[in-house]
Amino acid sequence: MKLAVEVADAAELSAKDGASSCNAFVEVEFDGQRQRTATRPGDLSPQWNETLLFDVRDPARLGALTVDVSVQHDRSLNDHNALRPHVFLGRVRVSGESVARSPDEAFLQRFPLDKRGLFSRVSGDIALRLYLLPDARDGDCVAQDHAAAAAAPAMDTGGGQQQPSQPAAGNLDPERMVRNVFSGEAPAGAAAASASGGPAVETKGKSGHDTREFRSIPASSAGGGNEPRRHTLHAMAAPPPPAGQTVVVPKPAGPAGAWHSDAHSLSREGLTNTRSKVYYSPKLIYLKVSVIAAQDLIAADKGRPLAPTIAKIQMGSQIRRTRPGQPQGSANQAWNEEFMFVASEPFEDPLVVTVEEKVAAGRDEPIGRIIIPVASPYVPRNDLAKSIPSKWFNLSRGMTVDEAAAEATTGTKHREHSKTFASKIHLRMSLETAYHVLDESTHYSSDLQPAAKKLRKSAIGVLEVGILSARGLGGNKSPYCVAKYGSKWVRTRTLLGTAAPAWNEQYTWEVFDLSTVITVAVFDNNHLHHSEGAKDQRIGKVRVRLATLESDRVYTHYYPLMALTPGGLKKTGELHLAVRFTCTAWANMLAQYGRPLLPKMHYSNPISVLQLDYLRFQAMQMVATRLGRSEPPLHREVVEYMLDVDSHMFSLRRSKANFYRITSLFSGVVAVGKWFDGICKWKNPLTTILVHVLFLILVCYPELILPTVFLYLFMIGVWNYRRRPRKPPHMDTVLSHAEQAHPDELDEEFDTFPTSKPSDVVRMRYDRLRSVAGRVQTVVGDLAMQGERAQSLLSWRDPRATAIFITMSLVVAVVLYITPFQVVAVVLGLFMLRHPRFRSKQPSVPFNFYKRLPAKGDMLL
Repeated sequence: MKLAVEVADAAELSAKDGASSCNAFVEVEFDGQRQRTATRPGDLSPQWNETLLFDVRDPARLGALTVDVSVQHDRSLNDHNALRPHVFLGRVRVSGESVARSPDEAFLQRFPLDKRGLFSRVSGDIALRLYLLPDARDGDCVAQDHAAAAAAPAMDTGGGQQQPSQPAAGNLDPERMVRNVFSGEAPAGAAAASASGGPAVETKGKSGHDTREFRSIPASSAGGGNEPRRHTLHAMAAPPPPAGQTVVVPKPAGPAGAWHSDAHSLSREGLTNTRSKVYYSPKLIYLKVSVIAAQDLIAADKGRPLAPTIAKIQMGSQIRRTRPGQPQGSANQAWNEEFMFVASEPFEDPLVVTVEEKVAAGRDEPIGRIIIPVASPYVPRNDLAKSIPSKWFNLSRGMTVDEAAAEATTGTKHREHSKTFASKIHLRMSLETAYHVLDESTHYSSDLQPAAKKLRKSAIGVLEVGILSARGLGGNKSPYCVAKYGSKWVRTRTLLGTAAPAWNEQYTWEVFDLSTVITVAVFDNNHLHHSEGAKDQRIGKVRVRLATLESDRVYTHYYPLMALTPGGLKKTGELHLAVRFTCTAWANMLAQYGRPLLPKMHYSNPISVLQLDYLRFQAMQMVATRLGRSEPPLHREVVEYMLDVDSHMFSLRRSKANFYRITSLFSGVVAVGKWFDGICKWKNPLTTILVHVLFLILVCYPELILPTVFLYLFMIGVWNYRRRPRKPPHMDTVLSHAEQAHPDELDEEFDTFPTSKPSDVVRMRYDRLRSVAGRVQTVVGDLAMQGERAQSLLSWRDPRATAIFITMSLVVAVVLYITPFQVVAVVLGLFMLRHPRFRSKQPSVPFNFYKRLPAKGDMLL
């Protein structure tokens, strides 16, 4: 049996030797065998299209082996005397478990190039296709499969997978592991090594992913015996060893599949769903399409006048329609409408623009269409917010994608269409890479970078997260964790039949903005036995905002896990995490607080809120679909829970929670108002006298007002420092109004859209919603009435009130002109602070005057 590694191409590699290019070649190593491709000089996006074959000596050990693919820069082509002829450009490590069993099952995948170290400068990705070949058909299949791979569409599965290299079974001496621990705040038992069953794996991804590595180093045979081998384990949650002392932990050797010792009862397919995995979200880009006009339109039925026409734009499952063109009935229609779509590389779905006639209600007949591939050079990229020229396209009654691509490139029209059809459509299209495609809520987004790499800022730090353990999950579960930050998702291994799993896995991400949130969720794996329609059960979720973390401090805490179900709120356990943020660029980090949250294009050319919600939903669906194709798949229910797909849906519980948030927000203003009312009523004479003295000082020395205010703010901040939060915040059940929610309100929140409840239940909920909306309507009407009264002061709707107001305004203007401002301030202040003996219990004259002003409420039907 042989392993075939097809090396297709690479993209956006790092430039080396001070030039804007590199001499790239690929070196592949598998089970002690090493081969390389040809060198492609002077190309940052080289293409090889070569197939390398390796012998598989023991097919049973394939799952424990890795395929190491490294991209190198050949300096010897430019400098024959170079001391280092090869320069590292990036690498990919693919587990043997991910290799397809036949060429028919394999497809082309794009893997982000990984760093060799924390300070490596690596960019770009590489396209690979890996599969197994029987010995009998090696030579015959390579050429055929290679041609099929070139014709197959590229599929981005979000990066390679790295698995541990396990030693072969045999009588080996115990291995020694040296632990390098960066934190001493965690409990000693939290970072137990994964020698007893979990995979210990180092994966250094595009975003700086860094777990643990057990790399077997061949023992030296100089002494004739098996020397112990050393491994490095980076663990956040273990106590530091004493100074100058090395902690040596015996690790018994085991068979190649020993890291699945806790999953031995599963089938091979179920075993796949227990592995740890690193995923990458697809690269999402906004596609802007402007439908301007059309010329020489012809009705679908001859002899009939042209009906009102619309343009339908479709890309995959995204469909948008214009309004009827103007002037109606004319062969030359104008729309001038702009639409936004979400596209994902490698742009599998073409853009289809169809002009349709609205012949009757619910009946549209197409009269022409154009199919445009969404890729360069058909659709240009707009990285710098420049003006993109528009273009005329020929409409066709029927056209394939290849014909449309040829026409979009050459501008020619096919003969079979030119004789009978001459309609054109005017379009402007561009891939808006200066935007950031939102696939999660902006309130707890984990990525704010634009799609264009040239516009992205440098990293300001590193986030390290140790997923240590959980407790109190209850029942006989098979839990695993999923963490998401930026475009990188990580999934821990699944531990079977335990309510207190211990994963002890560590991951790192590069941080580009502190105003981001990392999300970690726990799920119960229900796909181990391939049950039809099974879904992974939600156990709980934790969000940690990076801005709440102190730099270089390790937070090791148990976070409560809670699940909101139709039956009520349930505490499902606790998740033990170790989190540390390390800042590498203090100046850039502090300067970010004065910069916009999103890229500049979101402010110079903003997208409407309604359209942004639609685009966010489409982006979520694309991410869920793409991650569901990985192996093992990250299922749709997991992705939707991590991205909070249903956060925009109506929930009476959330409405109450937001109402109480607003009430709490204005409670400080209300408290200040009550305090001032007590001062005016002399409830505490000593405090009132002190306020009088302070007021007179500020009136006599007005230049002290602003310094006093800001000094007061400074003192409040310093005073609150000793009561600052010591732990990152977690899910608040009181703030979420989850503990007091009515069961029917929760049942409504978990209802499908559209509803699947009986009509009597829907009627009851509708009446309840009408009652709540009626109260909201009354409050909004009262607020509008107060504002309309202020507008009527000068509108002469009440001529007597307006006359009184403008007369008093003239008198006040004269008094303020001839009287020093300090005298006016003292008189007004002392009048407001006068003793209750000089006050009346009736409302004041200005208040009575304002209440009598007219509003527009009497004009409503």
